Amino acid sequence: MIKALPEFPWSALAPLRDSAAQHPDGIVNLALGTPVDAPPDFVQRALCEAANAPGHPATEGTPALREAAAAYLRRRFGVAAEPEAILPSVGTKELIAWLPTVLGVGPGDLVAYPELAFPTYEVSARLAGATPMPVNLDHGLPDPAPRVLWLNTPSNPDGRVLSAERMREIVSWGRDRGVLVVNDECYLEYGWEQQPTSILHPDVCGGSHTGVLAVHTLSKRSNLAGYRAGFVTGDFRIVREMLEVRRHAGLILPTPIAAAMAAALADDTHVELQRERYARRRAWLRPALEARGLRVDHSHSGLYLWATRDEPCWDTAAFLAGEGILGAPGSIYGRPGENHIRLAVTATDERITSAVARLTA
Repeated sequence: MIKALPEFPWSALAPLRDSAAQHPDGIVNLALGTPVDAPPDFVQRALCEAANAPGHPATEGTPALREAAAAYLRRRFGVAAEPEAILPSVGTKELIAWLPTVLGVGPGDLVAYPELAFPTYEVSARLAGATPMPVNLDHGLPDPAPRVLWLNTPSNPDGRVLSAERMREIVSWGRDRGVLVVNDECYLEYGWEQQPTSILHPDVCGGSHTGVLAVHTLSKRSNLAGYRAGFVTGDFRIVREMLEVRRHAGLILPTPIAAAMAAALADDTHVELQRERYARRRAWLRPALEARGLRVDHSHSGLYLWATRDEPCWDTAAFLAGEGILGAPGSIYGRPGENHIRLAVTATDERITSAVARLTA
């Protein structure tokens, strides 16, 4: 199995990390989009209050969690999802990695994904023994048709947003060919210059969830990356099939995490506060990068700035490491990223301020 997988992308960053760490004011790590702000107090309390959980949890999650997730989708994104069609997951990276396998995709099948993308979409194909199929969605749709087409709008790493009209075309194309279209919507709360739309919105799917799934995580919206809290919803038949397989595999969300998720999904105030934090950090960092000769492309949404000096990305990464700033070279995300670097705005105010000072000195 290990021979079928690519090198774990973050391992290649070790020399850059060591270089950046030599800066007198310490490293500013902008390579990972990991939250640094505390989860809301009421979410932590919900976790603790549910800690006396000696029994096995249900794979489908608690009714409170499913109802909270359905209400959240309706309230924030105009999506009508039934609680019975909500399936929690132990974070969404494992869900993405194993989804083709869980659905019986295997050798001889194709799994398609954007050619510039989060590496786990390719990994999902390789774990299933299927053939990975990177595609440029600006130039058309996959031919021949795959079993699964991954979307990620808003996009990691470049922050691009597919319009509702384009997503509607993709969903219609997928239904005509029996292709399952899955959108990873982990950055849906963070539209800046462009507002993203869920694949399950009626403007996209026509009010029917047949042949489509949406993947959601609380890592970004509620700072719960350490909790491993996510869920998938959409086509009821497919969700139920996934539920049965996950029951056999023991892929089950812990009861305390389910309680914390239900609390977080019921509240919007903390999400707006977090948006304000990220907007502030983004507003500080972007002009500092531009002042130092980097151009920021796309980046209309999400938690990253997609920057370039029109040179190989590893050269730009080395330049920034010399300033004590660690970024993620764009080639990690596919061939189209070879001249870009991804910089997260998820560092603390103090670290972002330090980066700005170094770039503008």
